Amino acid sequence: MKAHELYTAVDPAIVTQMLDWFRANDKNVYRSAVATLAGNRKLRPIFVEKKSMAEQYAWIHKTLKLKPCDTIGEHLLQAYLMAGQQSLLAMFCDGMGIPHDGKGSVVGDLPKKIDQARLDTTIDRLADIFENKLLAVYLHCFNMQVPEGWPELTAKLESDERLKLA
Repeated sequence: MKAHELYTAVDPAIVTQMLDWFRANDKNVYRSAVATLAGNRKLRPIFVEKKSMAEQYAWIHKTLKLKPCDTIGEHLLQAYLMAGQQSLLAMFCDGMGIPHDGKGSVVGDLPKKIDQARLDTTIDRLADIFENKLLAVYLHCFNMQVPEGWPELTAKLESDERLKLA
């Protein structure tokens, strides 16, 4: 799944949560995203900035669903998860036995294969702690880190009702 497909499928509340986090914690990223997305649409950023916050968020979400905005969409997801959801990332890496820096950033190479039993146990644990839709977004993003994703994780994302994006 590509980032624009993820934004098409995800619950808008998750996008709102992400954008709220950027506005509260890293306004420069929010402004840069608005400017980049507006530029991609041949608009001036002021066009978006004059809208109400709800309208800005709706416009950003709608724009992130477009294939040409895939790169900025993926960067926004990664920045949000790496800075705003470090405990989720670290707990996933711990559960999967993936070496990381203590904040969820993988140290070294990603695993070539994922152990199914360990994946199931880790997801069960995380689903009890984190909002399932947020967990699903993270797992989809993690699965984007290798071409075609890991078959075990792809199957889990397709079959586990808790991991539906919307």
